[in-house]
Amino acid sequence: MNKTELIEKIAAGANLTKVDAKKALDATVEAIKNALVEGDKVQLVGFGTFDVVKKPAREGINPATKQKIKIAAKKVAKFKAGAELADAVNK
Repeated sequence: MNKTELIEKIAAGANLTKVDAKKALDATVEAIKNALVEGDKVQLVGFGTFDVVKKPAREGINPATKQKIKIAAKKVAKFKAGAELADAVNK
């Protein structure tokens, strides 16, 4: 499912226009992004948790040249599915 299809599903499920559904989706994504940038965790009970995890610097191998390279430390966004979502997917 792409963003356009998701907007259509939101519009149908919430009895909104597609324009309003797009605004709602964009606002939701922006709010989650801003919370993660600020270092906050976003928990949606029954759905899952968005969090930022720090990955330490490490050594890797360039697959083309087989030379060792240093991979810088970074932060990555993570999502962990909640119990209800995990159960629904595994039915």
